[in-house]
Amino acid sequence: MSTTISQVSQAISQVLGEVAQVSALKTGFTQRRSKLSGAVFVQTLVLGWLNNPQASLGSLTQTAAALGVKLSPQGLDYRFSPQAADCLREVLEAAVSKLICAVRVAIPVFERFSAVIVQDSSVIVLPQALKEQWQGCGGSSTQTDSAIKLSVRLDLSCGGLQGPVLAQGRTHDQKLQAASSALPQGALRLTDLGYFDLDSFEELDSEGAYFISRLKSGTKLFCEDGSELLVPDMLEKLGPSFDVKVQLGARHRLKVRLLGVRVPKEVADQRKRKLRESARKKMRQPSKARIRLCEWTLLITNAPDSVVSLEDALVLAQARWQIEMLFKLWKQYGQIDEWRSHKPYRILCELYAKLVAMIIQHWLLLVSCWSYPDRSLIKAAQTVSSYAVMLTCAMGGLIALDVVIEHIASCIASGCRMNTRKSHPNSYQLLLNLSQEALA
Repeated sequence: MSTTISQVSQAISQVLGEVAQVSALKTGFTQRRSKLSGAVFVQTLVLGWLNNPQASLGSLTQTAAALGVKLSPQGLDYRFSPQAADCLREVLEAAVSKLICAVRVAIPVFERFSAVIVQDSSVIVLPQALKEQWQGCGGSSTQTDSAIKLSVRLDLSCGGLQGPVLAQGRTHDQKLQAASSALPQGALRLTDLGYFDLDSFEELDSEGAYFISRLKSGTKLFCEDGSELLVPDMLEKLGPSFDVKVQLGARHRLKVRLLGVRVPKEVADQRKRKLRESARKKMRQPSKARIRLCEWTLLITNAPDSVVSLEDALVLAQARWQIEMLFKLWKQYGQIDEWRSHKPYRILCELYAKLVAMIIQHWLLLVSCWSYPDRSLIKAAQTVSSYAVMLTCAMGGLIALDVVIEHIASCIASGCRMNTRKSHPNSYQLLLNLSQEALA
């Protein structure tokens, strides 16, 4: 069910108001009556950095003034403590717990599924001083001693965001996947090779959900009669593209379709260069079989061909990159991995506050442009940022929050679209073309 502007307004008010106030008391951030309440502190950071991710302490105090509290930059700096970080983390968890969805995007191929889920993670390196709280990947470099891994699920059809869920930087993607909630029956999951796990595929299949994934090199494949398939040798016999039924895994023998298409020579050469460079860094030599596989795009899926054709699968697999674009939006424009300080807890507070800001930004995008296939999330995010001052005034009681959100939604709906491209079509163009060809 889609969410209304009023519901988004209530969610923002609750998270930045009631939750922030209770969390500040619970974590010990506020222990006595103070002009800087937990709610004003959280709103100052979240809305200040939403407006300008590079905002200085002086700029943030201006945001606080708009909320009715005057304090000095030094006074604000003093409040960045372990308790403040705990408070902001609880606010972040409260925001993550709210599942807000838009009207389903007008892409007919998505209508075949109850949800179209993309899932991925991203690592943010933290100062070494935080390694007891957030463990990195270890090694000799102090830069990786402390890190946070953000795990995110995104429903491409309605924009529902699950995450970012925080984990230790050293946590494997498959462990994060195992801790995720089950997908609804009829959903489609799109993930990269970091989530390639036969147990997970088997569980999805038993729950009535679909998956599309690249084939991981070295995975055992078998014919329907049980005889083993040697992938590099079989490819030459199947032609430039194929769609065959196989069994996946020596133990699981999961019934899937193996889909393949030979890629252009320039693409194959680029893949081979990357493979050799990666192997060189690890002081290894790639096998001839792996080099040969660079000439193909190989996918596996448990979806029947009546639901997902070979061409459908190739285009839907590319749609997985939308989760990468979301992380790019958060990092390049929201600057969640950048800060102006060397103080550990000020950095941690900034990270948590910026993540809350990105969730609120996402909610605003859902009620303004998600239902349009040609939406530009970058343009829309820039619009949200430009109206962060109005959001601050609304939280300060100077204007109704519903009115501000409605105005933001109207502006985004009017001018935040992507232009069509002929030589390198956007993802939405490829997805719409699938629907048009099906009708032809």
